[in-house]
Amino acid sequence: MIMARLILLDSGPLGLILRSPTHTQVLRCLNWLRSISSAGADVVIPEIAHYELRRELLRIRAVASLHRLDRYLDPTSGLTYLTLTTNAIIKAAEFWALIRQTEIPTASPDALDADALLAGQASLAGLPGDTVTVATTNTTHLNRFPGIDARQWDQIV
Repeated sequence: MIMARLILLDSGPLGLILRSPTHTQVLRCLNWLRSISSAGADVVIPEIAHYELRRELLRIRAVASLHRLDRYLDPTSGLTYLTLTTNAIIKAAEFWALIRQTEIPTASPDALDADALLAGQASLAGLPGDTVTVATTNTTHLNRFPGIDARQWDQIV
């Protein structure tokens, strides 16, 4: 059985690669993305991260970044798109309730809580035996969810 290594992009690193490649941090993130892809990782755009970024890019009218996002969403980009399924919603709701009962919540009670939705998607991504890691800029929230491996994007090799 071939095991896969999936790297799910949270909105932080995904947002970085959508910015103008003239910034040092953007170039670092683009080089990191190429490096992990070359090493055989499957880089995944979760639908919730897509939603978080697209709404903000539309709000601020960042046309060039929207075009870059659309290029990454194209199946020929080499990245995989992970749709938000009913099972991921169910798992996200379970995570949301658990965190509210036992720990410090990751969002206000009336918020959608994209972190819970991303954790729900991550928990169901891949097949048994696959390694699933969420690449983020904020490990604090995502690592509260049981079984979720969230790491600072530039610490994933």
